[in-house]
Amino acid sequence: MRKLEKRWIVLALAIAVLASGVGWQLWSKKNDAPEYKTAKIEKGAITAAVSASGTLSPVVSVQVGSQVSGQLREVLVDFNSEVKQGQLIARIDPQTFEYKVRQAQADLEAARAQELMQQSSLAAQRAQAAQVAVNAANARRDLERKQQLMDKGFISGAERDTVLATYGALAEQVNAANAQVKVAEASARSAAAAIKQREAALAQAKIDLERTAIRAPVNGIVIKRSVEAGQTVAASLQAPELFIIAENLTDMRVDTAIDESEIGRIRNGQNATFTVDAFPGRSFEGSVKQIRKSAQNVSNVVTYMVEVSAPNPTRELLPGMTANVRIVTDKRENVLKVPNAALRFRPSGAQTAVAGGQSSSRQEVQNEGGQQGGQVAALRERMEKELQLSSEQKDKLDAIFAGMRDKRAAARDAAPEERRKIMERNRAEQREQINEILTPEQKKKFEAEFDSVLAEGSRRSGVSAPGRIYVLDENRKPRELQIRTGLSDGRMTEVMGPDIGEGMEVIVGIAQPQAESSSGSTGQRPPGPRMF
Repeated sequence: MRKLEKRWIVLALAIAVLASGVGWQLWSKKNDAPEYKTAKIEKGAITAAVSASGTLSPVVSVQVGSQVSGQLREVLVDFNSEVKQGQLIARIDPQTFEYKVRQAQADLEAARAQELMQQSSLAAQRAQAAQVAVNAANARRDLERKQQLMDKGFISGAERDTVLATYGALAEQVNAANAQVKVAEASARSAAAAIKQREAALAQAKIDLERTAIRAPVNGIVIKRSVEAGQTVAASLQAPELFIIAENLTDMRVDTAIDESEIGRIRNGQNATFTVDAFPGRSFEGSVKQIRKSAQNVSNVVTYMVEVSAPNPTRELLPGMTANVRIVTDKRENVLKVPNAALRFRPSGAQTAVAGGQSSSRQEVQNEGGQQGGQVAALRERMEKELQLSSEQKDKLDAIFAGMRDKRAAARDAAPEERRKIMERNRAEQREQINEILTPEQKKKFEAEFDSVLAEGSRRSGVSAPGRIYVLDENRKPRELQIRTGLSDGRMTEVMGPDIGEGMEVIVGIAQPQAESSSGSTGQRPPGPRMF
């Protein structure tokens, strides 16, 4: 009986061990399948915007300087003083300039006296020339009479020759007298010109004297004062800055730099909001007033200055404040939208591994960061590093980006509908050109890692682009759906497709990590990739 009992005990233990193994296998298989996080497709409005930072400044601010050098005798205004156009705000010691005015007046009087002398000399020369001309005329008549008498034989030829010599001498005297008259006339004109010079010098001296009184050029408020009474200002090369006057602090502006990848979406009149650190939690309204076409290149990042209006009726906003600007570029109502994480999610086996063990969360951060300033530069740097481009490939890639920059600039002034087509065509051409310079291995990495960045740029611009999302089928397995993406606000993206609808759940990440399958496991599961 004991042997039989032992056999039953051994058999029971074997059955228990077998059941335990089967249970473990079933539990492992069940837990091998990851659990997914899902989100519902929503329906509503979506707004695309461009964010940047800028500086508040008055619409019109005038720098007041001095056109003359000297010591400031008095400063009549201070910071925040309201001034009227023409109001005296400072004065330079005028003593030196008063003496210059007196000297110029004296020089003018001397020039006028010199002109009188020259006029008198001219009159004397003209009288002398007239006397010589009369004498010459008498000698000519005497010569004519002597010639008649000689012809009749009443006088000799020698007597006629004496009269002829006298007439010749007087004729030369007439020429000399006329020359002296011309000299006297020139001297008189020179004296008259000297008077004009002295008058101009006197006028200049008076103007310099008036400039010692610094007056406000416009109505406004003094927002900066750079001098004190007793300070010496020098205006040798350029006018020194004394004050800055803001014409109207109730009407201000924000000058903000927009990246070249975003400037194509900015248009005059677009609504904008901005915040300042001085008033946390408050938002101020404005609109785009001007897009300056002069580019700024800093560290190979090209930006364009955009002027945003900033009404300031209560004068709470002050010049120099840093403003965080959000410009609304497009808005859609009543559209289907999903979280961006759903567009980036790829189930295991459907996505090429990231080079160098880069995590999905890091890739997501870089994709999102590519939407900010320097997107093109950041994309080029990533491609160079992760695709291990050769020198020749780097040069060709730079040429591709440079060509796309010109095409983006050409599309900037197109109508919105036409601009979207142009931008979509440009991005497709860009992807094709990049693929042509890559090796087969590099192409796979590019399609897995960087093509989504270009597609994200299309979504943020409102250009329809192909995409895909994953839903759970009846077996709780991911099933791919092909869609078209539209406008994006950086968090949610508009989606279109015949197989999607409001309330449908899409996969946005993995909730439960996969079980450890290797022997010697501690029983704790390694963390899975973060997909959002």
